[in-house]
Order: sequence, then C-alpha cells, then structure tokens
Amino acid sequence: MNHIATPSGAIAAPLRLTLLTLALSALSLHAAPAELAAQEGTIAYSHTVENNFEIPDEMRARLEARGGRGGRGGPGGEAPRTRTSEVLLLFNSTHALMKPVPRELRAGRREAAGPGGGGGDRAAAIARRMRQRSTARGDQETLIESYTDFATGTTVESREFLGRTFLIEDQRPGIEWRLGSEQAEFLGYVVLKATAVQDSTTIEAWFTPQIPVMGGPASFGGLPGMILVVSVNDGQEQYSATQVSLSAVAEDVIVAPSDGDEVTREEYERIVEEKLEELRTTRGGMDR
Repeated sequence: MNHIATPSGAIAAPLRLTLLTLALSALSLHAAPAELAAQEGTIAYSHTVENNFEIPDEMRARLEARGGRGGRGGPGGEAPRTRTSEVLLLFNSTHALMKPVPRELRAGRREAAGPGGGGGDRAAAIARRMRQRSTARGDQETLIESYTDFATGTTVESREFLGRTFLIEDQRPGIEWRLGSEQAEFLGYVVLKATAVQDSTTIEAWFTPQIPVMGGPASFGGLPGMILVVSVNDGQEQYSATQVSLSAVAEDVIVAPSDGDEVTREEYERIVEEKLEELRTTRGGMDR
C-alpha cells in the first residue's frame, strides 16, 4: 500500500474559495495538462472496517486449544479484528457509482495468492458467524451500491439489512470540510488533506485536484478533486485507493440502482433501529 508522508505542523483553515484557488494554482505547476483534464475513469478502493464484536471467552478458549492465538486471523483461526472488502468507483464529470469488485475478480486474486490461506478462511468463517450473531449495526448492514449525481447532489443507495434490500434516495450530506496546509503524493497523484466533524464523527480525507471531480467513495465528496483516501474516527472505517484508471466509462454503466424496497432515509433509519432493538432483546449480551 502507498503510505502518505506528510509534513508536521499543519494549520487547519476553513475551506474557502481563496484557499482553494491558491492550492489549485500551486498544484497545477506539478501536474500535466492531460492529468488536470481527467474527468472519468475507475478507482479501486480497499474498504476496511473494525469489527464491532468480541469473541465470547468459551469460543476463544476452544480456538486457542486448536492452534494457539491467531492474532488477526492467523493459524489459530481467531476472528480478525478488521474486515476488508474491495469496491470500485466508476465516475465521469456528472455522476458516479460505487459497487463491490466483481466476484470473479476477487476469486482470481485469491487463486493468484496461492496456497496457505486455510487459517485465514477459517478465521473469515468465524468472523461471518460472529457478525450474524452480533447486534451491532455495522455487522448487519451492507452498502451494495451508491450512486451520486454531482449536479443535483442526489444520491441513491442500495443497502442490505438483515437479508432485506432497501433503496434510499436522498441528498448527499453537506460536509463542512476544512482544508489543512498538508499535501503529499499518493499513487502518483498530488493530494491535499481535508478534515471535518459531522454529527460527532471525525473525517480525514486526502483528495487530488488532478482529477477535478467532486467525488469519492460512498457518500464522501464535495471537495475540488477526487478523494483517494478517507478515514472515519481514526481508522474505524477507511477507504484507500489501490488503483486508478483514467479511461472512458460507458455512459450506460453509471446508473442508479433500482432493486429494493423504496424508503426515505428517515423510514430506513427507523426500520434499522427497531430491528436492532429486537435483536438486542432476543440475543442480549452479544452487543458490544
């Protein structure tokens, strides 16, 4: 993975037009005109989320008896502390669609990794069982697709919750970004740091004006350049670009999802809270 090396002593400042103009002007000295014109393509992201469950003592004892402590999904088969998936963001200058990496590509990568993944497979199976028993929202909810229309700010999300698929149309959150003085290089692109606090959630993002599209993974966006890395609450959730391809994307590929029960954001949140409360009542003790 490409690590972002940044200078120390950055001073955060409100994200204002003057600052952005200065930043973009400075970056233009380092970027070729072709790069600055790149407004469509595909970005692969690694999506990492910290697990919200703990393994009960009796299960942990059985795992250790089988093969010792496994750490992060090691030989002992202990469930990993984080779970990682891969997603693709397809975008052009007007809209974007985020979706999981196709299953055949994931399978191909596992085969290319070669033998020796038995312990990891066992750990992944344990993690899946624990998520099924967990009453934490993040373990029961999956974002399937996320579509954004940059012109209107409209988003359409397809989410699976407890085996049921929902379709949610909403407006992209208006994140009040603050621009710092830090800049670095990531995957060959000059990136700038921006931070925000949204409903008690801290967000750190690194975006590149070399891809002048106000997009990013999931609902993150609104900066004057594509977001390549975003971290929520000090890494509890993180998206990190692993590959960028600036090639044409067919117009009919970037379309809003249409499968699922149509609900408003408020209705969806109410359903989630009610079902989670039912789980807590019937499964008590599993919630962290």
